[in-house]
Amino acid sequence: MRIIGIAASLHAGSFVNRLLKAVGGELPPGVHFGCWPDLAEVPPYTPGPPPEPVAGLLRSLDEADALVLTAPEHSLLPAELTHTLGWLSAFGALAGKHVAVMSASARACGAMWAQAELYKELSAAGAVVMGGELVISPSCPHFDEKGRLIARYLRDQVLDVVRQLCPVSVGQPAFGEPVLREPALSA
Repeated sequence: MRIIGIAASLHAGSFVNRLLKAVGGELPPGVHFGCWPDLAEVPPYTPGPPPEPVAGLLRSLDEADALVLTAPEHSLLPAELTHTLGWLSAFGALAGKHVAVMSASARACGAMWAQAELYKELSAAGAVVMGGELVISPSCPHFDEKGRLIARYLRDQVLDVVRQLCPVSVGQPAFGEPVLREPALSA
C-alpha cells in the first residue's frame, strides 16, 4: 500500500508538518509513505497542462492508494493548498481516492473549521474523505525526540485515522513499536 502525505503549512517546524511525519511513523509495516514537499511551488489553477510540481503529484497520486492531509487550525485553507486541490480536482486525481484529513488546534472549533473546509473541497472532487480533529494544548510538548506523539490520547486519535486507511487493524502499545492485528471477520 502507498500513501502520500501533504502538510498544509509552508513552515517546516509547524505542528501540522510534524503531525504528518508522526502519522507516517504509525503506519503498519509494508505501507510506503512519502510526504509531498512542493506545496509552495503550486500556482493557481489555469486550463492546460499542469506545471511540473503538480504533474509530479499527479503521477504520485496515480500510484498511491490513499492521501493524508494535515491542516492548520485556520478556518481558511492556505492558498497553496487551495491551488493544489484545484489542480487535482481538474484532473480527476481525487475521484474515488481515500483521503484522511487531520487538523490540529488549541481550540476544538479551529480544527473543526479547517476540516469542514477540506471536506467540502475534497468531496466536491470525488474523494472518499475520513479523518479526525486533534485538540492540543499549546503549553505542553507534543513530540518525543523521534518525532512521535507523546500523549497517548493523541496517538490513539492518529491510529483511529490510520485504521480507516489501512487494510489491517493497527494496535499500538503504550511504549514500543507498532503491533499488527488481523482484521476482525464480520458474520
